[in-house]
Amino acid sequence: MALIVHKYGGTSMGSAERIKNVAARVAKWHRAGHQIVVVPSAMAGETNRLIGLARAICERPDERELDAIAATGEQVSSGLLAIALRHLGVDARSYAGWQVPITTDSAYTKARIQNIDGKRVLNELGRGAVVIITGFQGVDDAGNITTLGRGGSDTSAVAIAAALGAKECLIYTDVDGVYTTDPRIVPEAKRLHVVSFEEMLEMASLGSKVLQLRSVEFAGKYRVPTRVLSSLTDPFMPLDIEMKSGTLITFEEDEKMEQAVVSGIAFNRDEAKITVLGVPDKPGIAFQILGPVAGANIDVDMIIQNQSVNGTTDFSFTVHRNEFAKTIEVLEHEVKKRIGAREIFGDTKVAKVSAVGIGMRSHVGIAALMFRTLAEEGINIQMISTSEIKISVIIDDKYMELAVRALHRAFDLDATNGRNGPHPENPAVAHAPPN
Repeated sequence: MALIVHKYGGTSMGSAERIKNVAARVAKWHRAGHQIVVVPSAMAGETNRLIGLARAICERPDERELDAIAATGEQVSSGLLAIALRHLGVDARSYAGWQVPITTDSAYTKARIQNIDGKRVLNELGRGAVVIITGFQGVDDAGNITTLGRGGSDTSAVAIAAALGAKECLIYTDVDGVYTTDPRIVPEAKRLHVVSFEEMLEMASLGSKVLQLRSVEFAGKYRVPTRVLSSLTDPFMPLDIEMKSGTLITFEEDEKMEQAVVSGIAFNRDEAKITVLGVPDKPGIAFQILGPVAGANIDVDMIIQNQSVNGTTDFSFTVHRNEFAKTIEVLEHEVKKRIGAREIFGDTKVAKVSAVGIGMRSHVGIAALMFRTLAEEGINIQMISTSEIKISVIIDDKYMELAVRALHRAFDLDATNGRNGPHPENPAVAHAPPN
């Protein structure tokens, strides 16, 4: 049989009863002859509780200590799962990231995986044990515990699957797959049986919370077959049915994919827009603005520079809403005076809405239909960004849900096609926060 990596999110690990259900599911796979590695998240809400405790003491706690605190949530859930499996008669061992070890850089709260030594894990699998590895965390070269940022357990799971040469990485969560959009906003949304890696990468980067972006990047780089499926189904369902459920992220484009020009409408409420007014229009100005922002470890998303008027221009970009105040501070203290900008202002009440689909490569008029649809709804577009398979716009956040519903209809995503399945009677929410 095969080596399979299971990842379970915080909702899946949210109580003792749910941990018992996870153990029953893992035991089923193990007894079928598979070698199983499990990567659990902390129990739902636990990471927020731990970070809240730290911030109750200090508004901006030291990031090294914050990582040491936050990492304990996954250690608890891993130990509990090992106990539950042993209670079922399955040999199981839990390991923290530093025990494997999973080596990262030293960027606390946003660390990146550099190497995974799989020898210890493979030895345990070889003797028939289920191995449980804490998600979300690792250790730097100096021996400090690090965390990978929100949703980092997905990244851990895919990276471990790549390092061990796993046949497949199964991401179990509280949703039953990837949808054409959020069923809370569009009840007619359909589950996609299959989605290309490129589309999933765009969806993850554009706000779909089913998979964390870095996990999709890992899956693509190391070609790890990945499936999103629900942990809230019957843990005793036949294995052959479970193995085909959910949404498969594939690296092969097939004929069915060509039937859908647009596969989904993604959105992100967590955007903030920043504009630097009256900057000199000269070579290097973009670097002078964004260099210090990057130096502060702030990710920039959409960027637009206006046409030069009398030798000056306006420069706008978006960041995550949580990074808004920090970005403004960097610009005011390190950029404004040095480049001679007239003014810096921002807007946290914006949202990003995107149409994604590999069919855009071979179909014309997608942008025109998108812009016409938004215009008919009276929605003004503030920024536009495109790639080969997506079109994104920044709009006022009060129009976000209206835009999503209108675009879902305009691109005929309410209808069933070769890639979509029927909507379940009680749909899970594909855009729920990551675990």
